[in-house]
Amino acid sequence: MILLAFELATEACSVALWHDGRVLARHEVAPRRHAELALPWAEALLAEAGVAKSQLDVLAVGVGPGAFTGVRLAISLVQGIALGLDRPVVPVSTLAALAGPFLAEGPALAAIDARMGELYVGEFDADRDGLPRAIAPEALWPVDAASDRLLDRWGEANAARIGVGTGFAAGGGSWSSALSRHFVRTVPTALPTAAAVASIAARDVTRGGAVAPERLEPTYLRDKVALTSAEQAAARAARGA
Repeated sequence: MILLAFELATEACSVALWHDGRVLARHEVAPRRHAELALPWAEALLAEAGVAKSQLDVLAVGVGPGAFTGVRLAISLVQGIALGLDRPVVPVSTLAALAGPFLAEGPALAAIDARMGELYVGEFDADRDGLPRAIAPEALWPVDAASDRLLDRWGEANAARIGVGTGFAAGGGSWSSALSRHFVRTVPTALPTAAAVASIAARDVTRGGAVAPERLEPTYLRDKVALTSAEQAAARAARGA
C-alpha cells in the first residue's frame, strides 16, 4: 500500500509517505507556512521514493481538532488530490496522532492549546498493534476546569500516564500541577506528525476506515473561532485577577 498523509492542524507542517510499511516524512515547526510547504514536500517525498502520484492507493489527513486554518487547508489539499486521482481518504484524529508515538510508555493524555483559555483533550491507550485507541470522547474544556474534570474521571489512584501536547503549557501549565501523581512525565513541546497519521491510517484502511473524499469532515469541537473585543477584554481581566 502507498499512502500520502498530511497533518497541518498545529504550528507544525508535516507530510509523510507510507510505502509498504516504510515511512518517509518531512516535519517542521513552521507557523503560517503550511500552504507554502505542504505540497512541495509531498512532491519531494514521492520523488525520493520513486513513486508517481498516480501510484497512490489512498490519502490520509489529520482532521483536527486544532487550528481552523490548518485543518481546512489539510482537508482541501487531500480532497483535491484524492478527487483528481479517484482515491479514497482516511480521516485521522489529530489528538490520536499526537498521542501515538508515546503509547509504548503507557496510556497518554493528549492536550492541544485551543487558545481562548481552552484545551482540546483526548485520552488514548494502545491497541494490539501499539496504535491509538480512544479511552474517552475528545473534548474542548476550559483550562481552569481541566484538572477537576480529569480528577472526576480518574479518581485518586496514581497512574502511569504520559501527558503530551502544547495544552500542558497552557495557562502556564498550572492546570496540570494538581495531576502530577497521575503522570510519569509530560511533554508540552510534543506536536502531532504526519508519520503518526500515516501509521494510524494504514491500520484503519484494513478496518474499512477509508471514505470518499467528499465525505471528509473537520473535527473542530468548537463552533466559535474568535472572541469579540468585549470578550477578549473580559478574558484579559480574568487572567489578571
